Amino acid sequence: MKKGVWLAIGAYTAWGLFPIYWKWLHGVPALQLLAHRIVWSFLLLAIVLAVLRQWRAFRSEAFHWRTVRIYFVAGLLLSINWGTYVWAVNAGYIVETSLGYFINPLLSVLLGVFILHERLRRMQWIAVGLAAAGVTYLTLVYASPPWIALTLAFSFGLYGLVKKMAPLGALHGLTLETATLFVPMLLYLIFAEVRGQGAFLHTDGVSTLLIVGAGVVTVVPLLMFASAVRLIPLSLIGILQYIAPTLQFLIGVLIFGEAFTPTQFVGFGLVWLALIVFTSDSFWARRQATMRLAEAKLLAKNE
Repeated sequence: MKKGVWLAIGAYTAWGLFPIYWKWLHGVPALQLLAHRIVWSFLLLAIVLAVLRQWRAFRSEAFHWRTVRIYFVAGLLLSINWGTYVWAVNAGYIVETSLGYFINPLLSVLLGVFILHERLRRMQWIAVGLAAAGVTYLTLVYASPPWIALTLAFSFGLYGLVKKMAPLGALHGLTLETATLFVPMLLYLIFAEVRGQGAFLHTDGVSTLLIVGAGVVTVVPLLMFASAVRLIPLSLIGILQYIAPTLQFLIGVLIFGEAFTPTQFVGFGLVWLALIVFTSDSFWARRQATMRLAEAKLLAKNE
């Protein structure tokens, strides 16, 4: 279990530090960064499959129309999330991106209710209501919804929903997602290069290495996360996931000097309170379920 905890902490810490990485590439257009991220991620995943000798298994699992269709949708949602995030970071909205990932767990719960017909406990409804109040407050104060946060939360929430219904494992699934977008993204990069707008190999050496490294910083945390999920309880994953948006928030305010006004504090505060309620309720519910299971086993043993 200790290994799983460290893998999860490593994955969420890497995601939390992403703003620093993308800020180093602020001179590269967001769409090109997205394209490079997908292209280099697929190439790296292809190498991983080759090293693990899983290409044959991957082809037999992935080359079905329904499977490809599911992962194409997943890839589109992930590209919307990645593209929005990279653009927002370099446009000076790191604090708002963190709000999106604070909201995301609660939004995923709502998607489960309305699409998968799952039931919520009373405290979970209270948590969702508090988060909604926070978003509504920010909308009314600024006369506009926090579109960046909502786009990130909805795209990643829907991505999670699609992945819940997807048939492949983490490695094969991510490979297929990036594979479905590999060709159009590569063609876009070639088009940008022909028009003289390409950034790759036309910037300094460090930036070129960072562009190539986009695949590594994308794939490695995802594989760490996939391994962690198999080793530790989801309740612990649920608590650790707040490492990423917390780091993003702190980086935005303390390192890049983004404003965090009293008005924002009220809206964020309601969301943070919602997460405290939600996490506490989830922890208590899982503890009660574990205790009931232990009692049932003890009774069965005594009989």
